[in-house]
Amino acid sequence: MKNSILFLLLWVPLGLLGQSSDVIDLTELLDKQWTPLTKGWKHKKGDDVTWAQPSYDATQWKSRLDNNNINANGDTAIAGENEIVWFRRKIKVDANFKEPIIFNIYQSGASEIYLDGKLLYTFGVVSSNPATYVHKSAPDDIFVFPLVPGKEQLLAVRYATGNRDFPLYNDSSELSIQLATIATLNSADASRNTGFALTRVGYDTFYVSLGATSLLSILFFTLFLFFPKEQINGYFALSALCMSFFLISFLITESMQSNFFWLYQFGGICIMVGLLLMLFCIYRILNRKLGFWFWTFCSLYFIGVLSTIVYPTPYVGVFPPIYLITVIILSLRSLKTNKVAALIFISCIGLIGIYFISIPILDALDINTGISTKYLSGLSFMLLPLSIAIYLGYSFSQRSKSLALQLLAVKKLSSENTKILSDQKSILEKQVTERTSALHESLNSLKATQSQLIQSEKMASLGELTAGIAHEIQNPLNFVNNFSEVSNELIDEMNEEIDKGDIEEAKHISKDIKQNLEKITHHGKRADAIVKGMLQHSRKSTAEKEPIDINKLADEYLRLAYHGLRAKDKSFNAMLETDFDKSIGKVNVIPQDMGRVILNLITNAFYATNEKKKVPLTTEGGTDAPKKTYKPTVWVSTKRNPPSGGRGDSITISVKDNGNGIPKHVVDKIFQPFFTTKPTGEGTGLGLSMSYDIVKAHGGELKVATKDGEGSVFIIHLPL
Repeated sequence: MKNSILFLLLWVPLGLLGQSSDVIDLTELLDKQWTPLTKGWKHKKGDDVTWAQPSYDATQWKSRLDNNNINANGDTAIAGENEIVWFRRKIKVDANFKEPIIFNIYQSGASEIYLDGKLLYTFGVVSSNPATYVHKSAPDDIFVFPLVPGKEQLLAVRYATGNRDFPLYNDSSELSIQLATIATLNSADASRNTGFALTRVGYDTFYVSLGATSLLSILFFTLFLFFPKEQINGYFALSALCMSFFLISFLITESMQSNFFWLYQFGGICIMVGLLLMLFCIYRILNRKLGFWFWTFCSLYFIGVLSTIVYPTPYVGVFPPIYLITVIILSLRSLKTNKVAALIFISCIGLIGIYFISIPILDALDINTGISTKYLSGLSFMLLPLSIAIYLGYSFSQRSKSLALQLLAVKKLSSENTKILSDQKSILEKQVTERTSALHESLNSLKATQSQLIQSEKMASLGELTAGIAHEIQNPLNFVNNFSEVSNELIDEMNEEIDKGDIEEAKHISKDIKQNLEKITHHGKRADAIVKGMLQHSRKSTAEKEPIDINKLADEYLRLAYHGLRAKDKSFNAMLETDFDKSIGKVNVIPQDMGRVILNLITNAFYATNEKKKVPLTTEGGTDAPKKTYKPTVWVSTKRNPPSGGRGDSITISVKDNGNGIPKHVVDKIFQPFFTTKPTGEGTGLGLSMSYDIVKAHGGELKVATKDGEGSVFIIHLPL
């Protein structure tokens, strides 16, 4: 039906039966308005490019009547599906005609335009082969038509009907050529220039409606997001969105260059769903129950969607009047309960009714003024959505006023209670001041206690080092003392040899003395390094990172911790295992802080192994025996890790022991401040907490993996 309407509106293509020998003079027609070429055509099925030549004799060709169809069923059909048909006619203009001539083409197939045997334009790809055939339509484009004034010329059209996926729906191809002058194209006279200017005005109304429905959809969807309880906003936004999709599909199909059956069906579904959602919104606004008529409408629209696949759209054309009558009935019944909404909807339906009633009048005016009802139909799509939007806006404003009145009432009540609240505030402020003072005192006391505990933890850590440092410094001191005594004896011997006059022997003794002094210097520097390391550990951190050898730092603190425990408990013994990755190199850390972390973890590992060794082993006979087979062992290792998971290079420092492990119920608490599993007086509970904070401050992680009865491993991850 849509194709038939366009067929009648634009012109019946390729005209009346004409005489091939007659030449049609277009001079007067071109001077007045757009001129459709509807007369004088002859046609023939087949494909021969020589048929475009003026010398070819086409007297035996058939003439075409206005009501003949291309690619249609019946005796009057010119061509069928996937066929090529040629059209010819002779035209001319007066020799005095100097205006440039243009033309416009509308088609639902593919064509080639020839003038005097010369190919001027190609629209699509003309082919009887569906694989290579390409349809094209350019209804809003214009092209130059190079007629020579005073010369009789032959216009030939090679036209391919193409194939139709749904022949019952698209049962004909259309071809329409219109000529005009530049003056006609630019004319503001509606009766002269209806072919382009007013058609585009008509399309503009659809674009206006598309913009309005899109804005309504966005606006009310936003309101729904902010006020989700107002579901009516969401339903209306969805209905406006469906109307927008319909308008988009309609505008696309007007200039689509291929079969638009499915797009047309999509548009039909969108407008039906949109109208049903609007009807649902009207039911909700008018507070009416969804009854028989609503569900009947849903069923009719569903049947209508299915029918458009096989039958043209006029079979569902009866639905709009029923729809409008339903809205009027609902509005009339709701005049007492919701007068504003009912009047708005009745006014909207009245305007739509005026539009439909005025169709015959406007169509009659179209003969003289170029006014057409289709130019207003685009705006008609906006009336019902606009009426719903107006009421929803009105409803929102009423709720806002109601809330404003409630707010005034609350303010009034608030002013009455201001005095009571002021008195209570004074009492509360006094109580808060007293309690704040007490809290400040408690906080100051807590901070002092915390500082003492942190200092105690540091001193405890230093105490662990003291014995180890003493053991480490004893060896170089023994060397210094021994070589000093030997050097004194050698000096006496050297003096005796000098007195005897044996200079060579004296020189030999002096060389031994020099070697002894070098050894004294070496061991003195070693003792100095140990003392500096102790001072570096004990002094306050500067919080400045330095590049240090992490392997050397870990090895040094492992030995110092071991000798420190040995000095406190002669019975303590443990195996030390190290595995250092030499590829790590130097790492930027705060040496004092990282040293405290490593020392704390190693000391805890030694403590765990020593505690396990103290527990006797129960034999099969039930007697307790010392754990002779248990060997306390502590492993310290480092490893460089390649980049992974979006992270760069990193290193891992692991401290592992084979002690008793950590019970599951306390694993999550070990990094909490002041939590300890050691007996009272043996630990502050700050070691692991401080270690965790230090590692985190370095951008790393401190984790623990433990198994009850088998031991634990603490892992430090540090980024490079």
